[in-house]
Amino acid sequence: MIPVSFDYERAGSTEEALALLAQHGDEAKLLAGGHSLLPLMKLRLATPGVLVDVGRLRDLSYVRDAGDHVAVGALTRHRDLEISDVLAAEVPILGHVASLVGDPQVRHRGTIGGSVAHGDPASDLPAVVLACGATLVARGPGGEREIAATDFFLGFLETALAPDEMLTEIRFPKLAGAGW
Repeated sequence: MIPVSFDYERAGSTEEALALLAQHGDEAKLLAGGHSLLPLMKLRLATPGVLVDVGRLRDLSYVRDAGDHVAVGALTRHRDLEISDVLAAEVPILGHVASLVGDPQVRHRGTIGGSVAHGDPASDLPAVVLACGATLVARGPGGEREIAATDFFLGFLETALAPDEMLTEIRFPKLAGAGW
């Protein structure tokens, strides 16, 4: 099926993406790798009037040791999770599961934020976020807020993200030595 028509905007920064979300309201959806959103659009389960492309925002692509947790930027690609030395040492299940997502093309384009933000129960990464007890960081006009994984996923394809918010980071507690 062919998705309905939409307008396209490319954000040059996180601030610009948030401004575009505020400007377009419920009509806007963020696009990075597109592996979660585009299938929903083809099935017309999502019909955004505006796609805001954030795929080139490098400041949200990282894996960092942040003391008591590992911080993962929302635009970190599955392949980067798969090969991260920090994750291998501190949250090995995340890198392992990321290595099983789709095929190499999907892993090189798809992002953890896109996978998680759509709340698709068929996706493996949201299950890892829940199992690890991660905290999700959302940014919007009211600033930044932290959401526990158990409060983030509300239902089928439904999350606690407001239409004018953007998932910016996922914080995983360190689980080195934990079995899985």
